[in-house]
Amino acid sequence: MSGQVVVVTGASGGIGRATAVAFARRGDRVALLARGEKGLAAAADEVRAVGGTALVLPVDVADAAAVDDAADRVEAELGPIDVWVNVAFTAVFAPFADITAAEYARVTEVTYLGVVHGTMAALSRMRPRDRGVIVQTGSALGRRGVPLQSAYCGAKHAVKGFTEALHTELKGQSSNVHVTRVDLPGVNTPQFDWVLNKMPKTPQPVAPIYAPELMAAALVHAAEHPTRRAWWVGLPTVYTVLGNEVWPQFMDWYLARTGKDGQLTGVDASPDDPSNLWEPADGPDGRDFGAEGRFSDQQWTRDPQIWASRHHGALAAAGAAGLAGLAVLRRRR
Repeated sequence: MSGQVVVVTGASGGIGRATAVAFARRGDRVALLARGEKGLAAAADEVRAVGGTALVLPVDVADAAAVDDAADRVEAELGPIDVWVNVAFTAVFAPFADITAAEYARVTEVTYLGVVHGTMAALSRMRPRDRGVIVQTGSALGRRGVPLQSAYCGAKHAVKGFTEALHTELKGQSSNVHVTRVDLPGVNTPQFDWVLNKMPKTPQPVAPIYAPELMAAALVHAAEHPTRRAWWVGLPTVYTVLGNEVWPQFMDWYLARTGKDGQLTGVDASPDDPSNLWEPADGPDGRDFGAEGRFSDQQWTRDPQIWASRHHGALAAAGAAGLAGLAVLRRRR
């Protein structure tokens, strides 16, 4: 069989689905893990349509034993796992005071512990073979917290700390298993259609909004270049991370003034809006939401920062050569 064996969690919609299709375009055998069976079935059709092999595995990543069982099925039916991409997450849009302890725990179990469970399943199989790649989907909000998303921000911060700890352990063991993290900006996904929302208006990603397919390409690229410990994808990620490092007090002030309204549309929310916190919105009684959300007319499909990030070594060398040339000219003068 050709291609690699790739596992993608959160593959029923959004970035996970776009990522599964992106790997399939390489001719890979792709295992699709998520809860929503309608989304999984549609994602599998898309994987096959572009030349990949699809294995559908309905699973809740918050269940460690179920994730491990899914990994057993992947290796039995597709072969040894080469790449594992953790994408699955959930969230609650609400002020911290309006989130219950149970809701907070659920976001943490899916968005953070789901990454831990996926990594455990992958690593237990990759380490004896001394090969494999684990890609963690991080976020700019894993580097800087914002209003209305305390549960999600906390979970993504935890993903960063966990991944850094694991990275150093593998490095200390001289392991040929690699783990890398990809921090993403706001993306046009169905998240904003099915997230549990307690605000009077429907949520939206902070502009600029990126296409999920562009983020999928970044995750595939990271899997192909796994020795880099982390990637910043998109201009907003760069200025969020750097702004918080350089002047966090200004970021506090700015987000306190603009962070809430910037995440809400002018459209009234409804109690009948779907929510995937406890049950998949694309379950038996739901519908397939696809990879893209409702902001396709606004989304960015390219960003020069992404190209520059991939070629930062060449750019640094070119910059150094340019500076050296200027120094030579100056000496001659």
